[in-house]
Amino acid sequence: MKKLNLLLAEKNNLLSIYFTCGFPKLEDTTKVIASLEKSGVDFIEVGLPYSDPLADGPTIQDSSQKALENGINLDVVFEQLITIKKTNKTPLVLMGYLNQMLKYGEDKFCKKVVECGIDTLIIPDLPMVEFENHYQQLFKKYGLTNVFLITPNTEEERIRKIDAYTKAFIYVVASSSITGAKGEISSQQIAYFERIKAMNLKNKLIVGFGISDKSTFNTACNYANGAIIGSAFIKNLGKNGIDKIDDFIKPIIS
Repeated sequence: MKKLNLLLAEKNNLLSIYFTCGFPKLEDTTKVIASLEKSGVDFIEVGLPYSDPLADGPTIQDSSQKALENGINLDVVFEQLITIKKTNKTPLVLMGYLNQMLKYGEDKFCKKVVECGIDTLIIPDLPMVEFENHYQQLFKKYGLTNVFLITPNTEEERIRKIDAYTKAFIYVVASSSITGAKGEISSQQIAYFERIKAMNLKNKLIVGFGISDKSTFNTACNYANGAIIGSAFIKNLGKNGIDKIDDFIKPIIS
């Protein structure tokens, strides 16, 4: 978390890219991370393929299905991430679902995450009450922190509680829907961003869901400290391959 927190403290307009481990090919996880780092991405959201991803739209669902068909599983993911740990300097955030951690074994999962040099998790279906009663202490035991998501429908009381618990950043979901590119950011979304910004929360804000290009990225950064691009990157990766990652990233950060 030190690398990520230092980054959050020192820089704005942060670009994070989400990708699915084991996509397009099983062995591509480390190649994608290396290419994203070379392209100048600020931090990387590492997606754990899952058969029933409640927050993901069709593009990421499809990439997860292909990765699973390629033979990806948590043991393979952790082996890949431990390998890239030796050379990668870009902060990694691990995104997965609660059932994956439960099935793998909570302590075993946490130990493996730490071995990979990762200390920040995004588990979108982790209930707040479960975090308070159990996972807060479990994550503390292993030096891990969880990133909470807020949406346009999240009440202020819950947002304030999330802000109190947060040790990295707050994930501002741009719309009350699943992931996926949706065109330009609407006036309703801007009003939502303005409302959250006006709360003067102590933590940094990173916008995700529907951020797809330079225009939507810049708009999000007007109201937050950065943004995450997922589905648009996955589409580009599936269509053009790893060799064209730089062509996707450079126009956004230039």
